[in-house]
Amino acid sequence: MKLLLFDFDGVLVDSLDVYEKTVTDCLAAIGQPLSRGREEFLELFEDNFYTSLAAKGVDMDKFMSASIDILAKVDYARMKPFDAIRPVLRELKKNHPMVVISSNDTPTILEALRLYDFEGLFDEVLGSDFMFSKKDKILHVIKKYSVGLEDIYYIGDTAGDIKEGRQAGVKTVGVTWGWHPKDLMAAAAPDYLFDRPEDLLRLDG
Repeated sequence: MKLLLFDFDGVLVDSLDVYEKTVTDCLAAIGQPLSRGREEFLELFEDNFYTSLAAKGVDMDKFMSASIDILAKVDYARMKPFDAIRPVLRELKKNHPMVVISSNDTPTILEALRLYDFEGLFDEVLGSDFMFSKKDKILHVIKKYSVGLEDIYYIGDTAGDIKEGRQAGVKTVGVTWGWHPKDLMAAAAPDYLFDRPEDLLRLDG
């Protein structure tokens, strides 16, 4: 048995436009707007997202407070599920526990999973309301599940995902259909780099 940990945004759903607008609106609401658009937004995910915000001097209490009303208005219709990954997840679920570990908030993730027919595929969802650090969330599930580190994989689409997975001591899987381009994902040096959702079935061996 392997424990498969999935990022949400950029791995399960194409939510870049929605997430960028949400973060941009939150930062504008507290008077700390992004000045360079999408480029600056994506740079926030070269490390832990919340660590990157704090490093820019963002008041995290104000940011999280502003996010409450803005998240309540998320337009789920603007998110697009990666349909090709759904049958892959169903196959992997037959043999392995699967957990979502994300910088997004848990209620948003759960609602998207429900809307896009991902319900029942994941044993647990750990969002930003649980812990900010993906590394800490991974360490949490390591303690909870009786699986050795050599059989735990964190699957993400940003350089920050790979960094935090490595910090937690698990194997890392970079995917290239998400937010960060292939060259940046390759430079992050994941244990595996996959171009198609079907490639994830290679972890089922």
